[in-house]
Amino acid sequence: MTVNTILFDLDGTLIDTAPDLAYALNTLLLENGIAGKPYEQIKPLVAFGGKALIKFGFDCDESHPEFINRHQRILQIYTENIDKYSKTFDGIDVLINAIKDKNMYWGIVTNKPENLTHLLLDRLGLKPDVVVCGDTLAYNKPHPAPLLYACAQLSISPQHCWFIGDDKNDMLAGKNAQIKTVAVTYGYGKVEQDWGYDYLIEQPSEILELMNGNH
Repeated sequence: MTVNTILFDLDGTLIDTAPDLAYALNTLLLENGIAGKPYEQIKPLVAFGGKALIKFGFDCDESHPEFINRHQRILQIYTENIDKYSKTFDGIDVLINAIKDKNMYWGIVTNKPENLTHLLLDRLGLKPDVVVCGDTLAYNKPHPAPLLYACAQLSISPQHCWFIGDDKNDMLAGKNAQIKTVAVTYGYGKVEQDWGYDYLIEQPSEILELMNGNH
């Protein structure tokens, strides 16, 4: 089956956003007189969003009276510093150019909110053919709706598409949408075999090899 579209998860797959999210959390902790947390402890939590970072940083749950204020503040800090350290992973820019050279589509399907997603893409000068965010539809990954919506926007069949991600929910979403999935080991999640991915890669250049083999 010929592949004509490559869809990517955003955080941990296309763009390395963890450093800026860690910066936002540690800035907030310092504002509250709390020592910053090590980057390696923050990194695995990035996929779960700002609330998970607040729970970890302050060792509290959502019932805490300051939780909402802290969550709003971390988003504010992150928004103001969204491209301080964030950049595409090594090899992604070459891969995107190769996709364009082959006259294929590429896009992003993320659970990140639209305002942050588009701000980040704009700052990094990325122009995907389609972008579906966490608040674009009523459903998020692992529901298949965001992937199927992306395919519909491009007028392509899911069978002609691959979805690349670093999280189990990415693989489940792909499976639910009958789209072939590629799990990346360079992202934020520790890839497990039970994720049910079709391909496993360690770096973006391997996607080029898969494309050229047209599996």
